[in-house]
Amino acid sequence: MNEIFTKTYTLLEPDTYIYIAWGGFLVLTALVVLLWRYGKRKWIKWATTAPLLFLWLVFLYGTYVGSNELKVRHIELTFEDLPEAFDGYKIVQFSDTHVGTMTGSRRALLERAIDSINAQNADMVAFTGDLQNKMPSEVEPVADLLKSIKAKDGVFSVIGNHDYPMYLKGDEYEKYDAMNERVALDDKLGWQLLVNERHTIRRGKDRILIAGMDNDGDGKRFPQNGDIQETLYGLKRNDFIVMLEHDPSSWRRNILRHSHTQLTLSGHTHGGQLSILGFSPASFKYHESYGLYNLDGRYLYVSSGLSGVVPFRFGIPAEIAVITLKKKK
Repeated sequence: MNEIFTKTYTLLEPDTYIYIAWGGFLVLTALVVLLWRYGKRKWIKWATTAPLLFLWLVFLYGTYVGSNELKVRHIELTFEDLPEAFDGYKIVQFSDTHVGTMTGSRRALLERAIDSINAQNADMVAFTGDLQNKMPSEVEPVADLLKSIKAKDGVFSVIGNHDYPMYLKGDEYEKYDAMNERVALDDKLGWQLLVNERHTIRRGKDRILIAGMDNDGDGKRFPQNGDIQETLYGLKRNDFIVMLEHDPSSWRRNILRHSHTQLTLSGHTHGGQLSILGFSPASFKYHESYGLYNLDGRYLYVSSGLSGVVPFRFGIPAEIAVITLKKKK
């Protein structure tokens, strides 16, 4: 039963259902062509052709136009317990670059995104996982671009499921080397990788904590290596915490239950990459699949990311999020 449940959930991942949709379009197209050639009733021909044309328009737009769109989303969040010195603190979040897909003409999207990130004059930049598709070597062609990201307090990052070698063919030694190479990339880029740890940012006598958990997925298809106790060990109840965690399902499963974290930033879902009339298939799998969520003054923001293994987006553009923290007066 658990295996069936897991396989069904796998179908609700964008990387899976978009591939299935493409295959379905091709099969459906072939059937409609056969119907026009051998069918006798015109109303059946048109009844099947009209929705097929709509689906092809969605497919073509999402592949060649939607996958190159970029949105800068501005969000202001107010907290009673934000230290006074951090009133107006600006965080720029980006996620799920999947740089193996951002090659050729699609490199321009990454260039625009980084220009937009640097234009915000942020206090800090947060990257919430999935730098690569499968292997660290994908990063080399865009390393100089990624190095150019700047912020007053630096760039902080966490590991996503695609940053693990689980998608890489090879023996255990090769996968071990690939994981070490991936972890070393952040140093080369000038980013601070947080793996079940935190970093203190100070303004005079005030401070906030930037915490980062390892990927905390479902433990079946996605690695469940996040350790919130280790991440927040020794912190005080009045500390203000910004948590970076790739998988948003960890918010309800771990973060809300076992901490007082005021703000969590996640990615992973890509917003589903497909949304028609406000509906995305990803919402079947994730309670929080895209956007801002608030539970008793504790916030989660799930980014739609910049890219994906499949270069397709319809109704959910790539984005960077500019989040400004405000002190409630």
